[in-house]
Amino acid sequence: MRAAGSVIPWGRAAMLAALTLITASGMAVAQKPGGILKIPHGDSPASMSILEESTIVSEGPMMAVFNNLVMFDQHIAQNRLDTIVPDLASEWSWNEDGTVLTFKLRQGVKWHDGKPFTAKDVKCTWDLLQGNGTEKLRINPRKSWYQNLAEVTTNGDFEASFRLKRPQPSFIGLLASGWSPVYPCHVPPREMRQHPIGTGPFKFVEFKPNESIKLTRSTDYWKPGRPYLDGVEYTIIRSASTWILALGAHQFDRTGPGFIAISLLKEIKSQAPGMNCEIASWNTSRTAIMNRAAPPFDNAQLRRAITLALDRKAFIDIIGEGQGEIGATMQPPPQRRVGHAGGHAGDAAGI
Repeated sequence: MRAAGSVIPWGRAAMLAALTLITASGMAVAQKPGGILKIPHGDSPASMSILEESTIVSEGPMMAVFNNLVMFDQHIAQNRLDTIVPDLASEWSWNEDGTVLTFKLRQGVKWHDGKPFTAKDVKCTWDLLQGNGTEKLRINPRKSWYQNLAEVTTNGDFEASFRLKRPQPSFIGLLASGWSPVYPCHVPPREMRQHPIGTGPFKFVEFKPNESIKLTRSTDYWKPGRPYLDGVEYTIIRSASTWILALGAHQFDRTGPGFIAISLLKEIKSQAPGMNCEIASWNTSRTAIMNRAAPPFDNAQLRRAITLALDRKAFIDIIGEGQGEIGATMQPPPQRRVGHAGGHAGDAAGI
């Protein structure tokens, strides 16, 4: 079952320049820049380093500080290889045998501390991820992603090539993931944990553990006209009841999807009709998990019988009050396509 709820108080709509305004014809209307987007955040990250963290608790706020080489088109709901678009890379190409992926990089991009972005930063980032650099990550949860990567080479300041051990057409999908930002070569990992430097639309301001995370607008962001907001502020509140009350008191502008149960969402909507409550499908699933090493669940036929006996529709109707979908099995798409999940690390909140 998959369903998610989010809440936006209409009374603060002026602050939500991040959210595209749509006319009746479907065309975006003019957006007035300015305002601070205020969001409750459900937990305190261990650090601000996307490369060393594993959950949305860190990545969510930090996405807007960084850019990827490439990203999934944020206007298309499903991530596929054919929806990948340029970010810090302006174009890319494979060699004939599919073992070298070469990126042409954008010129004139600067890190938030004013230093220029170059191919050296790309090489340093993936040397760091592979454990081959002079600097080391404290933890490296995505090192296994790059077992097939032999090395990253550079050709001048604005060309970088990923050389693979064997063909891997889906490799570019890893680079488009939300976990694949480019890091600055001149900033050591220990500093990135507490004060990250990126090329994204927002600059990091401060992180107070168990209190808040603050970002401010990058005035010289390399994408013209972005971002629209002056800043984004996350207030860390672990108790859902507390931040829901604060949301009702207009202390926040919105929540993210998936943090409010359907029953509670309906209650909020009935008590606060001025709020815009939306229900949408997302990737979090409720799954039957069995210990295959423990009898009687070591019997494959028994596990299959349990799975077939579950009334999935009843689960959706009871747990999600009818707001959910029966999830598909986790299999590759047909016709030799490869499935991917993940957002992007630079502009998903390109707000």
